[in-house]
Formats: sequence, C-alpha cells, structure tokens
Amino acid sequence: MARLFKKKPEQKKGLWKRMVDLALTDIRVMAGGINSDSLEDLEERLLGADFGVPATLRLTDRAEEVLRRGKARGQEALSQALRLEVSEILHAGEEADLAAAESGPTVYLMVGVNGVGKTTSVAKLAHHLISEGRTVMVAAADTFRAGAVAQLEMWAELIGADFIRGQQGGDPAAVAFDALEAAAARGIDVVLIDTAGRLHTNRGLMEELTKIDRVVRRRIEGAPHETLMVLDATVGQNAVRQVEAFSKAAEVSGIILSKMDSTARGGIVVALREEYGVPVKLIGTGEGLEDLQEFDVDAFVDAVFG
Repeated sequence: MARLFKKKPEQKKGLWKRMVDLALTDIRVMAGGINSDSLEDLEERLLGADFGVPATLRLTDRAEEVLRRGKARGQEALSQALRLEVSEILHAGEEADLAAAESGPTVYLMVGVNGVGKTTSVAKLAHHLISEGRTVMVAAADTFRAGAVAQLEMWAELIGADFIRGQQGGDPAAVAFDALEAAAARGIDVVLIDTAGRLHTNRGLMEELTKIDRVVRRRIEGAPHETLMVLDATVGQNAVRQVEAFSKAAEVSGIILSKMDSTARGGIVVALREEYGVPVKLIGTGEGLEDLQEFDVDAFVDAVFG
C-alpha cells in the first residue's frame, strides 16, 4: 500500500509530553507492591486524563496484577507494565497509516460535528499531500453554509488544490459524485470530500451522510479509502460519543484530533482505540498549514511514561 503521509523527523519530546499529564511518579507504590489507595489514585488520574472507563479498568487491573500478585515490585514495575499495556492498545487492530488506492484517485471522506476545526484540517491535509507531490481535489459537500464553502475555496486556491462546489442548497451527495467524476477525468491523486459539520444527534443529517458514503462507494470501488473524523481533543469523553454515532452512519476508519496543543488530557487517543478500535491517525498541533502531524504511538507512550 502506498504511503501518503510521510513521517516527519522526530518531534521534540515536549510536544508529546504536553498531551498527557499523568504524573505516575506521584502515585504511592510501596516496596512490596501497591495498595487500595494507590489503585484508586491511579484510577482517578487515568480518568482525569480522559483514558475512559474501559481503558482505565484495564490498566488498573494490570497494575494490580503485576504488583499485588508479586510479579514485579515498585514504581518502575508499575510504569513498565502500564507502558506495555497502553502500547498494546494503540498498536492493536486497524492499520494506523492512511490508506491509499492502488489505482485511480484515493478518496477521503471528512466528517465531524460543527466547530471542531474540520475545514482547517482538510486544508492542512491537502497542503501536506501537495507538498509531497500529490495532486489534490477538494470537494465542498456542504451546500448550505455559503461561508464555509467560501472559506474552503480560499484555502484550496492558496495551497494549489482543485476545487469543486455545488449549488447553494443542492444535494451534497451530488457534489461528491461530481468531484469523483472530475478527479478521474483529470487524473487527480487524492480527493478530499469535506462534508458539512453536523450534530451527531441530528438524525436527518446523519442519514444525509450515509447517502454521501453510499454514492462514493458506488462510484469508485474501495472508496472511501478513509473516512476521517475530525475531533476536538479538548472535549474529552464527548468525543467518544461522537465517534459512536458517526460510525453508525459512515464507518469511521480514523481520527484527526485537532487542538492537541491545547490539552493535557490526551488519554482520549487510548479511549478511542480501546472502545471502538478506531486509531488516531493525525493530530493538529496549531493554526498553521504545517501544523498537522502523523500520530506517533511510540513517541506518545514514551512521553506518558518517560
């Protein structure tokens, strides 16, 4: 499979360290193991860092197993046991690299609720792909918010991407179809379909998203090659509920976490993988076009337990 998002040089540890404020070194672990107070303290810290209930229970159970049952002792043993468990969660299941078509255009369907930075994330991803020598088409499948379409068109012009829009109030699925037709005719490498931001509780709009997904699948075999959901990293466990709802409408395959530079509760990446098997593939670390990075599991784990 072709790799569309190349790894950048190793990032400064400070970038990853800011994402989780776990402070395991402050947890009281006695020479002989761990007590109930220690476990409760660990549980509170994990929940406070947005690891979610299932991952938190898994990690505290693991801590109790290795320390209370005498398999290992002390702070170092606790850190190593949790490091391995988190690494296992994040490396499990679905491939974390962005998928690519073997032939024809690669199609990414971009979804998410309002106000999470989805349109900006589309622009960042398009910019990165173009900087790597790919040709990119951006399709504005939000046919109701003229301002959002204008913003996306401005970004496309700035970064040198082809742009497709529909008529005001038109069928978003028709815009997606037209974009795929045009991309195939022009030999475009990657099509980014930016859908309208929608609340996951709005049944009508979620059905509209399902229709877009269905049209894309019928037009190009294997598409969408990724359905990328943009989530605001600062909203905590609400992000998990959003993924649950969107996955029912359009099989979310990966996450772009925006605003990762604004939170120290990055355990949400573990919660998402543990509860839904959906990997975080990219993270937004600022407002600039360059501020989009591949999520590095090993660097994340090192920062949490380093």
